[in-house]
Formats: sequence, structure tokens, C-alpha cells
Amino acid sequence: MAQNSFAERLAQAMAEKNLKQADLVHAAEQRGEKLGKSQVSQYVSGKVVPRANVMRLLADLLSVDDSWLATGEGARAAARPETASEPVSRTPYQQRSTPMREFKKSSKLENVLYDVRGPVADEAARMEDEGLRILKLNIGNPAPFGFRTPDEVVHDMRQQLPDCEGYSDSRGLFSARKAIMQYAQLKHLPNVSMDGIYTGNGVSELIQLCMNALLDTGDEILIPSPDYPLWTACATLAGGTPVHYLCDEQAEWNPDLQDIESKVTSNTKAIVIINPNNPTGAVYPREVLEQIVEIARRHQLMIFSDEIYDRLCMDGHEHVSIAALAPDLPCVTFSGLSKSHMIAGYRIGWMVLSGNRRCMRDFVYGINMLSNMRLCSNVPAQSVVQTALGGYQSVERYVEPGGRVYEQRNFVYEALNAIDGITAVKPKAAFYIFPKIDVKKFNITDDEQFALDLLHEKRILITRGGGFNWPEPDHFRIVYLPRMEVLREAMGDLADFFAHYRQD
Repeated sequence: MAQNSFAERLAQAMAEKNLKQADLVHAAEQRGEKLGKSQVSQYVSGKVVPRANVMRLLADLLSVDDSWLATGEGARAAARPETASEPVSRTPYQQRSTPMREFKKSSKLENVLYDVRGPVADEAARMEDEGLRILKLNIGNPAPFGFRTPDEVVHDMRQQLPDCEGYSDSRGLFSARKAIMQYAQLKHLPNVSMDGIYTGNGVSELIQLCMNALLDTGDEILIPSPDYPLWTACATLAGGTPVHYLCDEQAEWNPDLQDIESKVTSNTKAIVIINPNNPTGAVYPREVLEQIVEIARRHQLMIFSDEIYDRLCMDGHEHVSIAALAPDLPCVTFSGLSKSHMIAGYRIGWMVLSGNRRCMRDFVYGINMLSNMRLCSNVPAQSVVQTALGGYQSVERYVEPGGRVYEQRNFVYEALNAIDGITAVKPKAAFYIFPKIDVKKFNITDDEQFALDLLHEKRILITRGGGFNWPEPDHFRIVYLPRMEVLREAMGDLADFFAHYRQD
């Protein structure tokens, strides 16, 4: 009832100001604030009540009191400023002849997207604030689902903490980089040396660092669709132009080589691959990687390879580092411990420069400049890299038959394909599956609306396909990290939802 009455008050205030939903969105933009179209639609339909900060924004835009808009209590009109007949003591900072200027967000953020933690996740947070329990299948965070860091890693960090109080070399601790170099050699990366290895606060920091070091305004970079959205966001923030090449669901989500070739222009500077892939779980076969290398060689492109899930392959699939196939090309390979050692919160990732180092000397100068500016990455987290890479690899037990990740992957894959109107390709690695929705059957035209409807009805939080720069509203990503009993309940709820769902 409270939601309906809020919607009625909102509609009344909009009518009195002669404003439509699009007008509200535009008015917020003029103020340097963001209101999504689907977000406002949810408010007007009465399906969602905004959080306090958004309620204040709406009230301000509509010139009504925020308490009245939220609860119906108090005066409808916004409080008027004091008049001369109402003497008020003013502090010096209140004595202005003109109002304070507004500080708007940078225009560089206009085309930046990160829906893994976006509007739908914000709505889930609002619901949690009201005491509702939400099952979060939107983010690959192992710890909340009972995956523990290996005891040896935790022990070694504790032992080394007294020695980790100061900054390290900007590239990272010698012991960490030496272990990373040896791991890169095992993966057959060519021309690797200690000065081409950098640790970071997760791979995320290093992606941003590389995009800023490489891209000028107008430079294009090829990025897969679907992608991990940070790649597109960082390329955009750096002033570059992301150009998305398609991965083919009919070919087990491998990159469409013809589409890659067709999208190379004279402005193309680099190509990104994500292997194993997030969000699809694909592992690219050697022959596909070899053909990508040939395209990069023919067009003289730098290769960026995000391989954070390389130790999470299943069913005997071999992970091949593309840099091992491209000794004559400039390559940057990213990996880390967040997923393989279940320590996402430690924030420890790395990148390895390999192949033709001569042609990227100036790029390396930029990398060093930016690396020095951030001083260094988390030193306590760096201190466990040697132990983590050299010791017993407990992750292997998770991804073999009988292991948690392996069995949960199988269950979710079968459960999704059993739902009428849903199909999914079986992931070969990582924690994710990217099912396809029959949009005609469910009349889905807006995947953010679908994600919100699922959240409100079943309290399940997923990430829509558009959040991964997928062009159609027909996919979503599920994280299959929860224990089997939780996944059984979630898949049952999902099946029940699709049994009657049809988007308005």
C-alpha cells in the first residue's frame, strides 16, 4: 500500500508540474545527477520506492517536500526560504549573494557502464535495508559462499605482516615477481623478464593503468561482446573508442574471427581477449587463438589477454596463453589470485609483458610513470604470491568431478536448460553461466526491467546481459558459487518465475 500511495503522490506532483518521465530524467541530468529511464518507470508504476537520496532528488525536482512525497505526512509544498520578517542568525558561509555552483560529474563518465554493481544492485541494497534477504548471484565473490583461502596462504601473510609496513618497488616485491615470472615460463610466455612484471590491486587496477598508458582520443580497441565491462569502461575513460567484436554462442562462445577482421580499421591499436571468458565460461582452443594472433600480426595490433580464471578449467580443457603463440607481437597477460585462491578481498593481481618488447618501449615508459604514481600495490597481499603459486593448488579439487565448482556448474547448467524458454551453453571454466532467454515467449524488450522484476518477485539478484555490453536483451549471467542446497532453491524459484512471467 505504501508503494502505491508513493506512486500516486509522485504522479500528482508530476502532473502539477506538467512533467513526463523523460522530463524527470533530463532534469536530473541538468543537475549533474543520474536517474535511469527504467528506474523512473519503476517508481511511477509503484513497483519500487526510491532510497532516501533519490527521494530527496525527486522532491527537489518536483518542488515538493520530501517527507510528503515519501510518506504523505506534512505539508506538500517544499519549505520556502526565510523572508526579512523572519530574522534568522546566519553564519558567514550562509551569507551569499549568489547560490553555490553545482559540481557535475565528468563528461568522461557518460558512456561508462558497470552493471555488475549498477542500478539493479542498488535496488537490491535498498531492499536489504528494509530487512529483506537477497540471494546475490551477480558477482563472483567466493568468500560469502563458504570458499576459504588456503590456510598456508593466510599463515604466511600473518608471518610476513611486520615486514610489509613500507612501500615496495612500484612493480612489486622481488619474491612475488620472481614467482610470477616462473609461472609465466611454465605457461611458455616468451621474452619475459623481471622488469616486465607488475603487481596490482587486482587485475582491475592494471587494466585501467594499461588503457591510460596506451590510448589517445580516437584510438580504437577491439573488445569482446559479451565482455567483462571494466575493459570497455577503462578504454572509454582513457579517451579511446571500444569496438566490440562478437563471440558466437553457436560456436560455444568462441570469438567470431570474421567479425574481428571486419572491425579492424586504421585507428585500431589493440585487441582484448578474455580467456577463460567472463561471463560465458568459454575456454578458447589453440586453433582459435592462433587465428587471432594472425589477425593481430597482419594488422600490427597489441594483444591484451585477461586470464584471471586460467586455473579454473574443467572437463580436461587446456588453457593456452595466447602470448605463448605470439613471440613476435607485443603482449600483456593478466592474472591473479582472487579467483584461484579465493582471496578476492586481498586485491592481488599482476600483468606480464612479453613477446616483442622493443616496439612497446614508449608504452612501457607510460606504464612505469603510472605505476610509480600509485607508489605500489598492496604489499601484504604481494607477500603471499610466492606461497600461493608454488604450493599445493587446492583449487584443483574444486574443479574436478566431485568438487564444488564442478558439481554446481553441472547442476545449474542442467537446471537452466530444463526451463522452457531458457537455453545455456555449458561453461568450461570460471564461476559463471550466460543463459539465453526466448524474448518472444516472455515479451522481453528491456533486460534491466527483467532483472528488476526477478529481484522483486524472487529476491534473486542477477546481472543482465546488457551489463556485459551484449547488444540484445536476451541474456543474463548467473554466478554458481552458492552451495548446492541454495542453488536448488534458486533454480526452483527461477523456473517458477519463468513459468508465468511476461514483461509488460
